[in-house]
Amino acid sequence: MSDSNRHIRVHTLGPTGTNCEAAAYHYLEQNRQRQGSVVLYDTLESAIDGVKADPADSVLLGCVVYPRLNEIVFRNLASMSLHECFMMPTHPMVLAVRERGPVQKVLSHPAPIGLVEDRGYDIQFMTSNAAAALECAAGLGDACITTSVSAEANGLEIVEDFGPVRMGFSIHLPHGTVL
Repeated sequence: MSDSNRHIRVHTLGPTGTNCEAAAYHYLEQNRQRQGSVVLYDTLESAIDGVKADPADSVLLGCVVYPRLNEIVFRNLASMSLHECFMMPTHPMVLAVRERGPVQKVLSHPAPIGLVEDRGYDIQFMTSNAAAALECAAGLGDACITTSVSAEANGLEIVEDFGPVRMGFSIHLPHGTVL
């Protein structure tokens, strides 16, 4: 199969609505000479297993603010390496609620907690911004830090819009993979 016909799978953080998912589709769009798909996981650590299961046609997409990206890089040096990085804005980051009322418990991925950590909220960590929205919609928190896309998809009301954040995303390739 020629390189232009090769199907590349981008393994990254899910569920749908994450900034990593948006970055994965952006990456595929920028590499139009290839067919591609996005595979979503609960954590980037889990996505590594997907890449290792089919290394010839897979890449890992990470976010430079992912809490343990350094561990992902250094614990997998024997099988994969950082190939490239690119910049793009995230979806607008928001504080969203299921229903109006006092906010005590906020669900958030560890990366964006700086947006609200000085407000005295009880912050509970989730595996992604999109997971925070899902759990908030299910009533497990009063509010969440999430993307505008995930807030809307889960019927949450946006109470504060922090806007998009210019962000870096990394592409990791299994050894021997040629893009």
